[in-house]
Amino acid sequence: MAVDFPGADPFPSPNFGERAGGRVPDMLVLHYTGMATADGALNWLCTEESQVSAHYLVHEDGRVVQMVPERMRAWHAGKSIWKGETDINSLSVGIEIVNPGHGAGYPDFPAAQIAAVSDLCQNCAERWAIAPQRVVAHSDIAPQRKADPGEKFPWRSLFENGVGHFVEPAPAGGGRFFQRGDAGQPVEALQAMLSLYGYGIEINGIYDELTTAVVTAFQRHFRPSRVDGIADASTIKTLHQLLSALPESPSKR
Repeated sequence: MAVDFPGADPFPSPNFGERAGGRVPDMLVLHYTGMATADGALNWLCTEESQVSAHYLVHEDGRVVQMVPERMRAWHAGKSIWKGETDINSLSVGIEIVNPGHGAGYPDFPAAQIAAVSDLCQNCAERWAIAPQRVVAHSDIAPQRKADPGEKFPWRSLFENGVGHFVEPAPAGGGRFFQRGDAGQPVEALQAMLSLYGYGIEINGIYDELTTAVVTAFQRHFRPSRVDGIADASTIKTLHQLLSALPESPSKR
């Protein structure tokens, strides 16, 4: 198997197929492995029994393994949605980052690993012309099922190296907030802003279970100092700033 990323070690997985409709990647989805060992995760992603895979796995020491060719559809996203699209596997390159996850101590991501993830993402984004705001977490596209790569993942570091979309989060503090059970036009406005950014959320004016999950995912990615699913002033201000910082579409230029 030929690798797409220079320096990657090939370790082929049987779990892949054709991208639907001739699509090419226009998203990067970042995961953590959530397993006790790197070898265990790699073997699971490469056994037919698992029916899961990703394009890449990045070890703690920065070694990169490629399992599926980028032109093919790996099976990493599961049931997910972003910008109204639900076949995220056909749109994306999936990157697994070795980390046992929230259920096993959730250690910090080593600097060598993050440097390798940053280089890999930068390389993929350049080759496939992937927009910064389409570099997302697994939790962003599946907020009710997933928490990875989680609030410890240093999105700021990637952004400083030219990867992803990021703004300085507003400091967490007091002020008005919305939480589970609230309802009304302000909640509807919050849901509309989250939907505009890309999250799969129903705009119904009710701060329901899905809204709580989406706000939690947003906080993990963009305001990680407090992850509680409550839309406080800091969360809402950070969301405003992100929307304001979105690149203009060609039609608006």
